[in-house]
Amino acid sequence: MAKIKPPILKFGDTIGIVTLGSPLEASVINEGIQTLRDNFGFQVVLGENVYSQTGFLAGSDEQRAADLMQMFANENVKMILPTRGGVGVSGILPFLDYSFIEENPKIISGYSDITVLLNTLAQKANLITFQSLLLLNFRNNTPSYNYNQFFEATSTITSPRQIVNPSGIEQISKVRGHAVGPIVGGNITSLVDTLGTPYEIDTTDRILLLEDTNEPANTIYRYLSALKLAGKFDDCAGVVMGQCTNCLVAYGTSYEDVIDELIVPLGKPLMTNVTTAHGTYKAAIPIGATVSLDTTNDTLTVLESTVSLS
Repeated sequence: MAKIKPPILKFGDTIGIVTLGSPLEASVINEGIQTLRDNFGFQVVLGENVYSQTGFLAGSDEQRAADLMQMFANENVKMILPTRGGVGVSGILPFLDYSFIEENPKIISGYSDITVLLNTLAQKANLITFQSLLLLNFRNNTPSYNYNQFFEATSTITSPRQIVNPSGIEQISKVRGHAVGPIVGGNITSLVDTLGTPYEIDTTDRILLLEDTNEPANTIYRYLSALKLAGKFDDCAGVVMGQCTNCLVAYGTSYEDVIDELIVPLGKPLMTNVTTAHGTYKAAIPIGATVSLDTTNDTLTVLESTVSLS
């Protein structure tokens, strides 16, 4: 079944801001809101718990889920933008109405722990979502590459769209081949947390995207091994490895060494060093959209438009 494409984002549209996991400093939230308004001309609506803090969460699971559902119910809101990820996004998943979301599709963007929401909406609400910018990325020092990627994915119906790293940062094809399928995945740590739950990621005949941050290589090995034991690499058609920012060498082993040991021997088409999510440069990856991973010609191409004109 074809994925639902949310309506296109236009100049002057209203963006709904929500905090779905960890709290974020008010100054960072306010800077992002000001940037959306002053630099891009968007209107902004805030969820009730945007500034909330209950320990390491921004309100209860039910409160954060209610904020998200209210944004899907608000006819004026054209895009939903979480402030950050952090931890706790999986806690809202049981409280969401996926049928209602499917009937009221909107653009939703983010990364890090928002990964679990993006993939769950793609699977349970049939909605194309976007591993791309969070509110905290709307600031004066954000690279133009990130904005260009974000708006090409959400504000145009350009198709096909090739995902290319910024100049000087090489995408590396480690296993040659060609695979076509929906792209899924995101943050390794968050995806592992869904294993054995109703929200476990489905990688069957899909291109699996993985990235992480601030984890030593031995921890990445543990997480990738868990995904492997769960059959996620057996089922997938190909693998795209994003960067692992600030991921330390452990016992003389690097993130790249772990990829070589665990993923290269699988023989699936494999591209590494794609700039996305936690890295300085953030490609916009449409979760659920069909892509072509051609590691013979070193290309990753989104084959369809990811928003609709309606």
